[in-house]
Amino acid sequence: MTLRTLIPFLAIAFGLTWGIAAALIFFSAPLEAIFGKLTGTNPLFILAVYSPAFAAVFLVWRHHGTKGLASFFSRLTLWRMPAAWWVFLIVGIPAMFYVGSAIKGNLSDPFPFTPWYRVLPAAAAALFIGPIEEFGWRGLALPILQRKLAPFWAGLVLGLIWAVWHIPAFLLSGSPQSSWSFPAFFVAVVAMSVVMTPMFNAARGSLLVAALFHFQANGPAWPDAQPWDTPVAVVVAVVVVWLNRRTMFRQGDAPTAVV
Repeated sequence: MTLRTLIPFLAIAFGLTWGIAAALIFFSAPLEAIFGKLTGTNPLFILAVYSPAFAAVFLVWRHHGTKGLASFFSRLTLWRMPAAWWVFLIVGIPAMFYVGSAIKGNLSDPFPFTPWYRVLPAAAAALFIGPIEEFGWRGLALPILQRKLAPFWAGLVLGLIWAVWHIPAFLLSGSPQSSWSFPAFFVAVVAMSVVMTPMFNAARGSLLVAALFHFQANGPAWPDAQPWDTPVAVVVAVVVVWLNRRTMFRQGDAPTAVV
């Protein structure tokens, strides 16, 4: 798999996601009659979200066969990385949303799930929907980009692609993103992509770590900090890049293997 592999990957990921979104926009009534109202757990919405993963799995199978797929999925077993990264993953990411919420002024709002255990189904959905994207973004795209670019630039380029890919979600009235500010979201996604890159590299290209990062970023238990989570994410990205500047701007040491 080479840099050219990104062409069919992006064609499949964008084509499927944006195609489903177009169908939901122009044929909303008949599709809602079949699949129900558009929510974050609507089957068509989930299919659109899974598109980068479908693209990656298909291309890995095409280039490396079933043995390649086994090797690809084995990256879900990679969990070792410095303890500081685990602390950031578990505590730091939620803290970003609490800081943003404090700036927004809604930190004292009631917990949105009553009784509290209703958050568990929402957390399960958050774990098995959004994080699956990472099989494509960090599973295939980032390692390939890091063959040609230093990690900072690879993370930045991927962040821009990742943010653009989300555009249709802002055009669908029932999607979680429909009430958010797209410019703020766009900047936040790019910042989070840059932050995730050195963590992903420290974990030797772990799909598990990438998926957990995505889950934490989508955590339903965290307060709504939109759009103030964006400046917090940017500040965190600047700090992370500074602390990891020796590796972020040096090509050749980052994980580049897809399988």
